[in-house]
Order: sequence, then structure tokens, then C-alpha cells
Amino acid sequence: MSTTTAAPPLFELDHAVVSFRIGSVLASSQLVAVNDVSLRLAAGKPEIFTLAGESGSGKTTLAKVLLGDQATTGGEVRFQGTRVADVIKSRGHTAFMQEVQPVFQNPFETFNPLRHVQEYLFDTALNFKVAKSRREAEEPVDAALRTVGLSLAEVRQRYPHELSGGQLQRVSVARALIPNPKVIIADEPVSMVDASLRMEIVNVFKRLRDDEGVTVIYITHDLATAYYVSDRIAIMLRGHVVESGPVEEVLTDPAHPYARLLKESIPEPVPEDKGAWTRRIELGATEAGEFTRAGCKFAGRCPSVMDRCRVSNPPDFVVGNRLVKCYLYDDEAND
Repeated sequence: MSTTTAAPPLFELDHAVVSFRIGSVLASSQLVAVNDVSLRLAAGKPEIFTLAGESGSGKTTLAKVLLGDQATTGGEVRFQGTRVADVIKSRGHTAFMQEVQPVFQNPFETFNPLRHVQEYLFDTALNFKVAKSRREAEEPVDAALRTVGLSLAEVRQRYPHELSGGQLQRVSVARALIPNPKVIIADEPVSMVDASLRMEIVNVFKRLRDDEGVTVIYITHDLATAYYVSDRIAIMLRGHVVESGPVEEVLTDPAHPYARLLKESIPEPVPEDKGAWTRRIELGATEAGEFTRAGCKFAGRCPSVMDRCRVSNPPDFVVGNRLVKCYLYDDEAND
């Protein structure tokens, strides 16, 4: 009788930690930007997985870890069962980037204003050996652009300033698609785009998941678009993932007090009309002291704080389909 071995996860974070020394030599302190984060993205099940939180929550640092641009100081990050650092060491950074592509926040900073847009697309096709010449690159470049609702004819001989913000961000997504990646990591991809164009971009991500089988890691502080586009979501606070699970559950009925606070900033969900969530949400300012606070990072603002919250950081508790880092769900202590 034959047995089928399950494929390793596409990405797996196993108690990942990233810490930095801040301050002067004589008066330095440690800032833990990513603190004991464990996440898993299954292979063969394309999804849109969102990392959400205020500025300073650690989500961009985590994106750099996934892209292999930031080393961890603890734990492991694996891609298809192998440590990311080992993948890059053995196969090279270009080979890794062929499977894991970024889309950055500001499309106008991605492209040189003095260079035609199509040149970047041709260079990408040549660098990743998708084509051997610019003429040969025209077909895959045009195919990638058509996936995001554009064409090579529309962007040819045009400079970045001659395209709208929405068009240019779609070109950024097309550029990421040229190597045929398994994963796209999109860091705040709609924050620099006009509100009227945000849905245009996030709908591209939905099509990539549904039609191209691409997993998208969507990083944002905008819970409105997160609700609209995501399958699963992880809420980050000062380096910790405080709640994670199906987006419908986490954002309609949040369990962690911090997630509840975020929900108060957004309109009540209308299940039949996710368009009600498409308005941009501005979240509160970062409290730098929360990074170095002992115990739960939210203890200073939490309406349900207990004495032990100020002393020790809570573990993850299983709440239905979710993981919640909060002592409110410690059944043994609360009996």
C-alpha cells in the first residue's frame, strides 16, 4: 500500500524573532520588532493572508524576513521546508526571488522617472531568464500586463508620470508576475493610491489567487481592504501576533481586546456588501514604550487588564478557529 507524503508548507515561521539594538553605545536597549511569531501558509492552497496592525507593529520587518532581506535573531523561517537562508545560500537570491516576489508601497519610487516603464519589465524577464532577448520578452511581459488589466501597447514608451497611480501599481504587480512566482508579498500596496483606485488593486490580488494560483501576503494597516480581500488575517501589536484566524471571524467578532479596539475604528460589517469596508481607516499612533514593556504589550491600554498581564506575556490560546494571545482565554486560571 502506497502512502502520500504531504508537501511541506509554502512558508512556515517557527517562533521567529528579530531584535535590534537602539540608542547609544552607553545607553542602548533592545527593541524586539518580531517577537516569537509562528505562522504557516499551506502548499497547494493559494490564499490571501493579511498581516495587519498599526505603524510600528512589526509587519514590515516580518515582510523583510520572508523576502530573505532580514535575518532572524531567533527561531526559523522556512520556505517549502528549507530555511530561507539556506535556500538563498544554496540556490542564490535570484532563484529564491523567482518564487517569492515583492510589491512595494509607493509605485512612483519603484520606477526611475527618466526611464520608460517597459524597460523594467523587459529587464525582469531577462534577469530571471524568462526570455533571451527583448523581442522574445514581449510575449511574457504582455501576458503579465494583461493579467492585471493592462497591455504592453498601453505602457510602451511611457514614463511613470504618464500613468496613474493605480496603473503604475498594477505595472508593479505585473513585474512581480513575470518570473511566475508562488508567492507575492505586498507591503502596503494601496496606501499611496487614491481611495477610488484601491479596490482596483486589491481585486487584482483576488484574481491572482483565483486564476493564477498565487498566494498573496498582504501587509496593511487598512482593515477595510483587509476584510474585503483576505482569507485569513493575523493582527500584530509591537512585534507579536495577538490574534489570527479566518478574516470573517477575526474582524466581525474579535477576541483580543486590541483587535476589538481596532474594530471600533471601522464601520460595522454588512455580510452582503463588503463594499461597506472599502473606506480607508486611520489607526492610532504608535506608542514606542509598548515595545519594551514587560508582559502584554497592550496592558497599558487594555480595559480588561489583569495583574499578571503586566508581568508575563500571555501564550497563544485556541479560541474556535483562532489563536489569541490573551489571558482572558486561560480556562484553567479563570475557572
